[in-house]
Amino acid sequence: MAAAIPGLSDLVDPSVRDAVSGFLADVETGLYAAVASPDPLVAEVAAHLVRAGGKRFRPMVVALCAQFGDPNRPELLPAAVLMELTHLATLYHDDVMDEASLRRGAASANSRWSNRLAVYVGDFLLARAASMAAGLGDEAVRLQAATLSQLVRGQLAETVGPRGGDPIRHHLRAVEDKTASLIATSARFGGLFSGLPPAHVETLAAFGTAIGIAFQLSDDLLDIASESAQSGKTPGTDLREGVPTLPVLYALSDPSAAGPRLRELLSKGPLTDDGEHAEALALLRESAALKQARETVHGYAEAARRSVGTLPAGAARQTLEQFCHYIADRTG
Repeated sequence: MAAAIPGLSDLVDPSVRDAVSGFLADVETGLYAAVASPDPLVAEVAAHLVRAGGKRFRPMVVALCAQFGDPNRPELLPAAVLMELTHLATLYHDDVMDEASLRRGAASANSRWSNRLAVYVGDFLLARAASMAAGLGDEAVRLQAATLSQLVRGQLAETVGPRGGDPIRHHLRAVEDKTASLIATSARFGGLFSGLPPAHVETLAAFGTAIGIAFQLSDDLLDIASESAQSGKTPGTDLREGVPTLPVLYALSDPSAAGPRLRELLSKGPLTDDGEHAEALALLRESAALKQARETVHGYAEAARRSVGTLPAGAARQTLEQFCHYIADRTG
């Protein structure tokens, strides 16, 4: 558990922590088995991002939500692995679209091999995930297909932009579709395959949507507000690349949330000049826009906590409530 999100291990019930930690260790084994291929090159490229590590946030959500039912049911492990495989597949594809050279501190698959090979291996991982879903039954196949559709819709929305609409509303919807949809399905799988009644499964799905949005937004805030040791990447990477995260959108949409110099800098798009980048990062850290974005994260985390509050009391609920507080507070 501690390997998934540093600091969270201090917040959860010890019995839940131990159960989830053991589950995540089994997920690692399952991931390596799932990406194996008789073709050595495919096997090497497919295992590239598995070896690079990661938070394993989606399998962790499966495991946490399964604590409300029977967390030892055999369907839960393949459900968690297929969620992570789907996520990894989108990372291969995203790196091609973004022409990224690094992923998780290592050379991206597209830069190390080629764009075409990265796309094909991303498709290979999606096929493996679909095969695992088929082994779990028709409902898992339906949910996996619906989630992929929503992921693609979110990616398209992010790519084309708001096209004259409200950029903040557009951004939040894209985050819900591209990121939170997979986390919501992870929560749903945790409830479904641990044997929970349908009403509780739906509650967990609502929790997953809200906490998924909060998690992605908090990651974006960490890129601005934290040092690299906490965020895992060089601070201000999104600013340098011109990625319109929520604090930037608040700063650009509301003159009272940012001074004229910050708005001038942010309007330039990618800030490749080191001096301008450092200036914009410092101004954004002190701006009302960053505070407003933090409040938005807290709002989604609180919505997730309210959903959890309707579930049966006990260690599982307490852990998820603490989990919501952790996601809200990790940005400062």
